[in-house]
Amino acid sequence: MDRGYNDYKLFAYWTAQKIFFVTRLKENADYEVIARRTTPQRGDITADETIQLTGHYAQKNCPYNLRRVVVWDSKNQREIVLLTNHHGFGATTISAIYKDRWQIELFFKAIKQNLRIKTFVGTSENALYIQIWTALIAMLLIKFLQLKSTFSWSLSNLVAFLRWNLFSYKDLWEWINKPFDVLPEIPQPLQMELPFKGF
Repeated sequence: MDRGYNDYKLFAYWTAQKIFFVTRLKENADYEVIARRTTPQRGDITADETIQLTGHYAQKNCPYNLRRVVVWDSKNQREIVLLTNHHGFGATTISAIYKDRWQIELFFKAIKQNLRIKTFVGTSENALYIQIWTALIAMLLIKFLQLKSTFSWSLSNLVAFLRWNLFSYKDLWEWINKPFDVLPEIPQPLQMELPFKGF
């Protein structure tokens, strides 16, 4: 998670519940190094330490030993200092977990931009879950269409075009590859015969 959500009480609760987290350590955080671990000879890990928070409120709210992992970001030429309560994974794995967090943020950003949930139909916990799961399923289907298409769709364009063509009758797999070439079809009406023979 982003360091904007820094909450030492929450970190302590998660640690007590054996819930693991990876976040950025605040620049002004006070801590004491308890132990140093060996870092990989290759790669971007420059430090791997077990620490104890020493700030008055931080130590009071989170008395557990945490782990500080320093990663060199060669792309932006800066150090990224990570904080976690997971002492089992290698430092490279901790770094990869934090890096993958950005993909999750991009995923939820895409949901907020393309599947606008401005108001909820119901306000019960179950109703909210249903609406959020529906949005996630819709996003998964749209991403699948984007992946299968040979046309270079951006996600926002694909969503917009799907909205515009929602009630037109087209072969989806043809249209997804050639959106400007496939014309709508007019389906033949299917009139059911009524069984009036016996009358």
